[in-house]
Amino acid sequence: MTETADAEFAPIEARIRENVGLQGFMRLVGGELSELSRGTCTIAIDRRPELLQQHGFFHGGVTAFLVDNATTIAAATSRGQAALTAEYKLNLLSPAVGERLICRARVIKPGRQVSVVAADVFCVNDGVEKHTATALASIAMLSEDVATKTKSPAA
Repeated sequence: MTETADAEFAPIEARIRENVGLQGFMRLVGGELSELSRGTCTIAIDRRPELLQQHGFFHGGVTAFLVDNATTIAAATSRGQAALTAEYKLNLLSPAVGERLICRARVIKPGRQVSVVAADVFCVNDGVEKHTATALASIAMLSEDVATKTKSPAA
C-alpha cells in the first residue's frame, strides 16, 4: 500500500478501534483487536474458565462471536462504512483446545450494500496454531443515516 492509502485509512482505523472499545461484549470476553488493515481484521481471545464448555474446550459461542465481530469489522474497513452481520455459515473443524483463539477475517468482495467476508479461527497451543473453524459471512453495509442513529459506525 502507498503512503497515501495508509493516510486515507488512518481515520477509518481510529474510528473502528474507538467503536470496538465501546463494545461491552468484546470487553466481557476479553477480546483484543490485534490487527486491522483495509479489508482485514484479526481478533484474539485468551483462554479463561468462563469461556470454556464442560470438556475444557473453548465454547463454540466464543468462536461464533469471533467470526461475527471480525467479519463485520473487516467489512467496515473497506470504505469506512458502518456494517452489521446479515448472516454467516460457520464450520467447526475441530475442538478448540489451547491457550488462545485467533480469528482472521478478510474481505472477499466489498460492496456498497453487502460485502462477503471469509474468516478462519485458530487455537494456539504451545505456540502452534491449529485451524479449528472457518466461516463465510454476508455483511450488510449501512447507510450513513442509519449508522448515525445506531451510534456504532463500525461493528
